[in-house]
Amino acid sequence: MQIQPILAALRKHRLATMLIALEIALACAVLCNACFMIANRLHDMRIASGVDEAALATVQLTGYEPAQAADVDARALAALRAVPGMQSVSLLNSIPFGSRRGTAGISTDAEGKHFGGVVEFYVGGPGSLQALGAKLVAGRAPQADDFQPFTGFMPTTGQVQITRALAEHLWPGENPLGKQFWSLKMHWRVVGVVADLVRPDPPGWSPQERQWSVFLPAQPGPYLTGSYLLRAAPADLPRVMRDALAALGKALPEVVIDRENSHTLVELRHEVFKSDRVMAGILLGVIAALLLVTALGIVGLASFWVAQRRRQIGIRRAIGATRTDILHYFQTENFLIVSFGIVLGMVLAYALNLLLMTHYELPRLPLAYLPIGALALWTLGQLAVLGPALRAAKVPPVVATRSV
Repeated sequence: MQIQPILAALRKHRLATMLIALEIALACAVLCNACFMIANRLHDMRIASGVDEAALATVQLTGYEPAQAADVDARALAALRAVPGMQSVSLLNSIPFGSRRGTAGISTDAEGKHFGGVVEFYVGGPGSLQALGAKLVAGRAPQADDFQPFTGFMPTTGQVQITRALAEHLWPGENPLGKQFWSLKMHWRVVGVVADLVRPDPPGWSPQERQWSVFLPAQPGPYLTGSYLLRAAPADLPRVMRDALAALGKALPEVVIDRENSHTLVELRHEVFKSDRVMAGILLGVIAALLLVTALGIVGLASFWVAQRRRQIGIRRAIGATRTDILHYFQTENFLIVSFGIVLGMVLAYALNLLLMTHYELPRLPLAYLPIGALALWTLGQLAVLGPALRAAKVPPVVATRSV
């Protein structure tokens, strides 16, 4: 198949050719960036929490005075631990994918000159880190002496466990055990490192910051009460959760159960990433609509050209061109138009990505998405032109030459 006659024919239809090529370029730019954004959303939704999600739930209480904290905790813990199938109940101020209650900026020096970022403090009572199921990779777990009483936002000093990601961020390449960090007049010493412990609200942070968490042991008190971490066998957890809420309602009728924030971790994760699933669905709809419009444009143009070239097709058939030759002609013509559109689309894809990086903090578009987008559009173009091309190939020479 010679390309020169096809290019000569396309030059005679510059406007139609350019319109289809521009449509393909736009489709390529949107397709590459939309697929990249969907992949990012799916990656975010699969973030490792570092805890035994299937076995955990949380119950939140409100509507009581700080002076009632000790009594509320005593009655709540007794009621929850009496629920059949309950493996453990502990106090924890925040929970992965739940409400955020312990965010603070830290520094690696007492003067605050070396800012270490904004981290999440999980303030937990005895047994809470073990109940979470966080994997210790260095150092030690909290000991009985580490759980100290406190009267403010959180303990002002103590022995803490941090995530591997935070340790690498604060002291890259160094052993974090024994290191100290500060927040205003508060300071803590690292005695353990856990593999992962995601923030309560990971979508609100950059990928590097989502695992910047600290576990801070503390004794129950006015600022660590009414927030309970429940652990049960995954198969029993829905029933245990239901029975736990009922038991609390009977044991503390004067206290309000915050049912909006009292869920299993599986339910909390599902809710946290709800907007990501919606956005991924919208982007898939945009891709489908754009590809459909592009395919219809290719079909329409090819059908118009087939009707317009019936005489030329008949002449070519009369001088020996086979049906396969006619079919390949239109396929090659489409391939050239789509290829031109793809080249332009790759430039537009990176321009659109730069715009998204500037205004929406989207990462740079990986090069791998360009050949994927090109292959998808080449395939779409060949499928879209196939129907008109087959109709052109079926035109018999005698029918076409009657109009001569």
